[in-house]
Amino acid sequence: MTTRPIDPEIQAIRDLLASRPRPAELAERRRRLDALGGSYPLPGDIRVEPTSVQGVPAEWTEAPGADASRVLLYLHGGGYCAGSLASHRPMVAEAGRQAGLRTLALDYRLAPEYPFPAALEDALAGYRHLLESGFAPGRIAIGGDSAGGGLTAATLLAIRDQGLPMPGCAWLVSPWVDLESASASMKSKAATDPMVQKVYLLEIAALYRGAAGARTPLVSPLHADLHGLPPLLIQVGSAETLLDEGVAFAGKAGAAEVAVTLEIWPDMIHVWHLFHPQLAAGRRAIAKAGAFTREHLAD
Repeated sequence: MTTRPIDPEIQAIRDLLASRPRPAELAERRRRLDALGGSYPLPGDIRVEPTSVQGVPAEWTEAPGADASRVLLYLHGGGYCAGSLASHRPMVAEAGRQAGLRTLALDYRLAPEYPFPAALEDALAGYRHLLESGFAPGRIAIGGDSAGGGLTAATLLAIRDQGLPMPGCAWLVSPWVDLESASASMKSKAATDPMVQKVYLLEIAALYRGAAGARTPLVSPLHADLHGLPPLLIQVGSAETLLDEGVAFAGKAGAAEVAVTLEIWPDMIHVWHLFHPQLAAGRRAIAKAGAFTREHLAD
């Protein structure tokens, strides 16, 4: 059997991550993620407008030609303990460009200073803010990566359960939807994903969930009833430790009559989109998400 060569660009990202190992101290971990995602220059044609949503720092980004009546509410990754507007700004801005809409990224409260349900409360506040600002629900998309992908799913569940109108669609990148991290790929992909490992995930899961159980549906949406959710695009990498739970979530959502598009990207690691300026597969994945969003937010 012939072995297919690994994408050399993702190997370069692996080498980069190996040279910048995750530190033990939380403050240093936060600085590291901001540096990883925020080290790429923002294109000069992107307009950035800082704002606040019920006291939560946030920012709008907009590329030329964006439809101001459509918006992507973005929830960054970082294990609920790290990540920021800075760490994900280039990725979010590119997603907005590809989807042809404005983006509103939230700097939601982080654990352990603010455990569950603080992040979920902030995400819901962001969605309510968009509705109150006059955006039609069918012209809103919600997206997020890793913990932000899990938070996106939890936000959809809370929107449904509170009787709010659903957004037009949602985009989940490498979603962390099982805080027990019990899937087989946690072990089988441990050697190929330099971003997240089970021991680390269990550590930060305990910081985030506080007194809530790991199987609480709004903490781990894999254990929720998924009926009534809007169309979902789920993108996972074949080399990432969260592969199996992303696939399982797609299967459970599909069984609940949710329209699901699942993409498994060969060779890709956890949230490869962050590195899109130097990774063609990252640019292609964001472009696919843009096309999906355009389709589902169409008139």
